Amino acid sequence: MISSDVGYPMILSIASGKGGTGKTTVAVNLALSLGDVQLLDCDVEEPDAHIFLKPKIEKEIPAIIPVPRVDKTKCTYCGKCGEVCEFHAIVVVKDVVLNFDELCHGCGACSYICPEDAISEVERQIGTIQIGRAGEIGFVQGILNIGEPMASPLIKKEKTFIRNPGAVILDAPPGTACPVIETVRGSDVCLLVTEPTPFGLNDLELAVGMAEKLSIPIGVVVNRADVGDRGVWDFCAEKDIPILMEIPMDQRIAELYSRGVPFVKEMEEYRSAFRELFEKIEALSKQER
Repeated sequence: MISSDVGYPMILSIASGKGGTGKTTVAVNLALSLGDVQLLDCDVEEPDAHIFLKPKIEKEIPAIIPVPRVDKTKCTYCGKCGEVCEFHAIVVVKDVVLNFDELCHGCGACSYICPEDAISEVERQIGTIQIGRAGEIGFVQGILNIGEPMASPLIKKEKTFIRNPGAVILDAPPGTACPVIETVRGSDVCLLVTEPTPFGLNDLELAVGMAEKLSIPIGVVVNRADVGDRGVWDFCAEKDIPILMEIPMDQRIAELYSRGVPFVKEMEEYRSAFRELFEKIEALSKQER
């Protein structure tokens, strides 16, 4: 049972600088080991935590963002709307206003700043948010519409469904781009999953830089820890980043993964290991308060 002594959820984001390191594997097995938590799959372009958790989806909600529409009878083409839009979703060229809905984040800045009150907003669906349960685990996933170029607005919407009073696990997309930053922002701790290879180290360095810019405490899990070299350990020691867990290369884990089975279900010894991991995460969070 997870408890919070601060009156709000302890939010843990799980990220990685690259795909394939085992980020979702860690998120799912940690959630199953803890029980009464909420897991949000924020990899909205390729959500796959449901494959392992097999949740019962109870509700589907369209993810809507407001996009601007200009009343040409009021517009004076002053250009202030385009100046305030950092995403270039609205552009004024002489006496023409161009709207690029696919670039809009729905922030409303253009309608707020318009001196002529010429901008209204219409709804645009960018994806779907599914809400359900997998046993004790509250489950939320976002599914971005095919062809949508930006995941961040959907992730922002998905995070509004954080509900669990004890602990929330955010399974981030791979990489260090905007969707990852949107997922990780506001977390109490960011757990970075890596592998001991030159590629793993390179992308871990990028992910650490991202988390440091956001001023979020960092812990590391090394997956397939008994292969590769010691570069990850040397880097973490140099940066004073704690390695909170090591998961070895294990054929049983790979076989269970290939069948869509979280390995804590058949390798009970790992349940206590993941609970110990969470205790370390909680301690890291409290150190930084």
